[in-house]
Amino acid sequence: MDLQKIIDKKDWAAKYTIDEITYIIKNFEKRDPGSKGERQAAEYMAKVLEEDCGCDPELTQIESFKEHPGSFFGWIYFTITFVLISIAMYFVCPLVGVILIPIGLIIVLMQFGVYKKFVDWAFEEKTGTNITCVKKPTGEVKRRLVLNGHIDAAWEWPVNYALGGVGFESHAIICAVGAVFYIVVSALYLKNFGLLGIAVNGSLSYAVAPWFVKAAFWGLLFVPFEFGLYFMWNKKRIVDGANDNLTGCYMGIALLKALKDEGIELENTELVVVNCGSEEAGLRGSKAWAEAHKGEYQDVPTFFFSYDTIHDPKYLMVNYRDLNGTVKSDKDVSDLFLEAAQALDIPILKGWVPPLGGATDNAAFCQGGFRSTGITGLNHKLENYYHTRRDTYDNMNEEGIANCFAATVKALEMFDNGAKQ
Repeated sequence: MDLQKIIDKKDWAAKYTIDEITYIIKNFEKRDPGSKGERQAAEYMAKVLEEDCGCDPELTQIESFKEHPGSFFGWIYFTITFVLISIAMYFVCPLVGVILIPIGLIIVLMQFGVYKKFVDWAFEEKTGTNITCVKKPTGEVKRRLVLNGHIDAAWEWPVNYALGGVGFESHAIICAVGAVFYIVVSALYLKNFGLLGIAVNGSLSYAVAPWFVKAAFWGLLFVPFEFGLYFMWNKKRIVDGANDNLTGCYMGIALLKALKDEGIELENTELVVVNCGSEEAGLRGSKAWAEAHKGEYQDVPTFFFSYDTIHDPKYLMVNYRDLNGTVKSDKDVSDLFLEAAQALDIPILKGWVPPLGGATDNAAFCQGGFRSTGITGLNHKLENYYHTRRDTYDNMNEEGIANCFAATVKALEMFDNGAKQ
């Protein structure tokens, strides 16, 4: 199949995408994970896919799942509280720091580092929404391409809004260093002065104190940063999420609409749009989808393209690793998109989602046993619109969207013609 005619519609696709995103933001409620707005947008997208894009209504699935969205940043209330208690108890019972701070770091690693449901039980339960819409080919299904984005929008990150990614990441790193610092000095204090420290053994003047005691006083400089992490997110302000990630949702929708408008039917390639909720709560939607569809999509070669934040054309990237660098994407799927963009001379990077970079739904699909890759269009060092009120429908990049659309169509063409199978 030659899809050059659809590739040439890339500027139309960008405008259509922006118009649709503008409509959603203006007409529906805020789309925080597990919210009414998330479901409204999901149902609207399913309707568009059925009525405007040729998807079979009988195959459409609007699926609900239970989640605890507040837990994703809820580690802060455990970890930072443990750190601050340990600092306060340093001269009274240093054993507190040796026990509590490592527990706090385990919580942040599990909840925020690898997105496990570690303290979800402690937070309010809500209901998220996923949609799956299917466009059947005219003949036998011999291959399948799944196009994915996430419907929900993030809670604002105030530090990123004020200082950008460098300030946001520096704040987090300083807090981590402070936590480890007090584990070390607490352990040394415990070793030298016993379980209860000098509270029992007598006073110790600063002048003759060991270096680790003096260092602990200087370590109090970490306290404002640790306390400030309580305000890492503003759960009362939900950003519009135009780029992150309605752009990802509309890669699949725009492609299917373009095919329908041009009257093009694929003979043996099935197209599926899977738009998930609650990615911003720790991939909860895509994890729920992967669990609900475990063992499915194994009948024919099935590739997943998971899009997230398609904005700057300089940073269009295939992510060969995801989830803070801990999850490997499928190489063939990754190579297919990379080669498709290169075939059209579209600037494309080969990269990864690094530590502190977070994750895309691609990670959940890979962990669930599906063949998937992640496509992003942003600087992983974090721009100041990322997770802030600047992520609006009037701050979108037509060229970035158009290039990603064109590369997607070319990848479909190559896949339909037998590439990487």
